[in-house]
Amino acid sequence: MALTGIQIYKLLPQTNCKECDFPTCLAFAMKLAAKQVELAKCPYVSDESAAQLAEAASPPVRPITIKSNGQEVKGGNEVVLFRHNKRFVSPPGLFIRVYDDMSPDDIKAKVKPVGDYVVDYVGMDLTMGGIAVQARGGDFGAAVAAVKEVTKLPLILIGSPDEIKQGLDKLGKDETPLLCSANADNWEAMAALAKDFDAPLAIEAGNIDDMAALVEKLEGKDLKDFILAPKQRTLLGTLTANTTMRRMALKENFSLLGFPIINFPGDVGDKVKEVSLAMQAIGKYASFIVLDHFDAATAYSLLVLRANLYTDPQEPIQVTPGIYEINNPGPEDPFLVTTNFSITYFSVANEVESMGLPIWLLVTDSEGMSVLTAWAAGKFDAEIIAKDAKRFKADEKVKKKRIVLPGHTAVLSGELEEELPDWEVKVGPKEAVDIPAYLKEAL
Repeated sequence: MALTGIQIYKLLPQTNCKECDFPTCLAFAMKLAAKQVELAKCPYVSDESAAQLAEAASPPVRPITIKSNGQEVKGGNEVVLFRHNKRFVSPPGLFIRVYDDMSPDDIKAKVKPVGDYVVDYVGMDLTMGGIAVQARGGDFGAAVAAVKEVTKLPLILIGSPDEIKQGLDKLGKDETPLLCSANADNWEAMAALAKDFDAPLAIEAGNIDDMAALVEKLEGKDLKDFILAPKQRTLLGTLTANTTMRRMALKENFSLLGFPIINFPGDVGDKVKEVSLAMQAIGKYASFIVLDHFDAATAYSLLVLRANLYTDPQEPIQVTPGIYEINNPGPEDPFLVTTNFSITYFSVANEVESMGLPIWLLVTDSEGMSVLTAWAAGKFDAEIIAKDAKRFKADEKVKKKRIVLPGHTAVLSGELEEELPDWEVKVGPKEAVDIPAYLKEAL
């Protein structure tokens, strides 16, 4: 039974030290009871109390991991419904589905580009989550073996208990796939399989009551790692099911629904609708998303959406301040100046790099703000630019000292000339896309 805030408070050190970012231990206890904070934030809780508070300290959505050969996809561990309250924790994994009635060659041809896919986005490597193998009257074991020949990505195995067993026999001991799915008819056999192979189990049901009842039955089999698989497949159906289950877990502390969610946009049978369903699943609480189609453009758009939603909105994505060399610059090449906001940095760097132009790029410490935002906040001015130029020894890189300001901050040119009297200060274009033409014509 869940502890109340007062019961939790009695087990805390009651020092009101504020190191947990709350004004009092009572305030922290109330948040812990609501599962909106982690017990680890209290540095002075005793081991004895921590043991008693284990249930209250556990996240309302149980963390589940599927893995293979050192690669893994994590789901759950979430404590909020909205990212402005606190960042989301576990980015959903995107899985591409193959069927066991496909030929091994066709399976390999579909899977290999998925396993090889990686793209850089503002300094982050975006990759696919894994492969789902679904039974459809073919050789399930052979299909899993074909997948394993070309990728080490984690797997979701979808089929009857007997079919899934064939696939499990093809996996190594260090692999933990997701077994999909237990339902009202096969739950006992699926429970035995999940227990034998120590694998998480997806649970499929058509409504909330049936889902909770099935979880309760499976918990009675000494299982605890579940993924919720609502039968709804439409935009409205999955939105309603996902939101209801997540709200019940977070707002009502209803433990029988406190698990990650899996959605199947691929079941819609239409490539365009599949993308729309996948976008909704990313935004509305799915941890595992199964698609039938893969292409680089669609994957990129979905993964960028995921990256944007699963970063901390209160902490801008930043690059490390310093001097960056683009296309092997020499002592005669100019310095461009920008801030350490990742999107700003990569916009400038990508434009210059794509044109093959050698430049030095001075990235100042602007606390992750864009140029205009940093300038307005006093985080990007002549004094800061000059300070970082000296700190990173820019003058030792070049003989011809030229430094180019972003066009939107032309007003800083006079002040920068005073701060860096040995440098020729120039004003560049306002937009990154115009930098290559500027460098060719003006410098």
